[in-house]
Amino acid sequence: MPDLRRGVWYGIAAYALWGLFPLYWPLLKPSGAVEILAHRMLWSLVAVVAILAVRRHWTWIRNLTRRQVLLLAGAGALVSTNWGVYIYAVNSGHVVESALGYFINPLVSILFGVVILGERLRRWQWVAVGLGTTAVVILTVGYGQLPWIALTLAFSFGLYGLVKKKAQVGAAESLTIETLVMLVPAAIYLFTLGGDNTFGNHGAGHALLLISSGIVTAVPLLFFAASVITVPLTIVGLLQYIAPVLQFLLGVLIVKETMPAERWIGFGVVWLALAVFTWDSLRYGLAKKPVPEKELASVG
Repeated sequence: MPDLRRGVWYGIAAYALWGLFPLYWPLLKPSGAVEILAHRMLWSLVAVVAILAVRRHWTWIRNLTRRQVLLLAGAGALVSTNWGVYIYAVNSGHVVESALGYFINPLVSILFGVVILGERLRRWQWVAVGLGTTAVVILTVGYGQLPWIALTLAFSFGLYGLVKKKAQVGAAESLTIETLVMLVPAAIYLFTLGGDNTFGNHGAGHALLLISSGIVTAVPLLFFAASVITVPLTIVGLLQYIAPVLQFLLGVLIVKETMPAERWIGFGVVWLALAVFTWDSLRYGLAKKPVPEKELASVG
């Protein structure tokens, strides 16, 4: 029980830190989104290598297969896309739409399970997916265009999770490979910026903030890794909503983004979809019983 309680607190800490990210990225202005992303890749690598050095944990490198390296290289590209779009969203005043992306991420993961892994969904999972699709349509009408920020965040992170699941490499170890792969393009970009590089040109405080992006990235990831070891996935599934809830509240209350009626309706449908999804997951997860055949829906 103490391990479970500690794991839950680690999970809360991880998702709370992710949820508070909208307060951090604006501090890095006048750096642009791509420059911040490049620094995040660079200093994240430094942070995780330091962590591995303290742990004296290097034997995993010899056990990596070519397939795992290729998968983690793809994961690096996906997480870079996710990070870059998220930083752009926050620093351009689209915090609420970024929250939407992480709200619908569980529904996207369900779709990937069906389309890519050939999984079969229960009846209420299909209802959740249908409600999520309806919400996207409503929000598209409300925005006047597809909510591309939310969809990019949801699909890139969903694919990232899928690739990481197939790679089966630990959190710090996988992040090392991912950031190492992206280090070359990040370094090239920072080098080509020349005098436009804000690092070192806006005081020591700004430089330290850019360097701290590595710690800001690594710490919640390690909290998350410590959590999932001892906490059942049903509880992790509930904890994951902490981050988008905080992001949404920050967008509405701090950034003061406008929320017209159709946007509230769209978010309401998303929250209903998540309520159905969570209820169904708890119903079967906590019961620990097989899914009745009559409640399974064929994907063929």
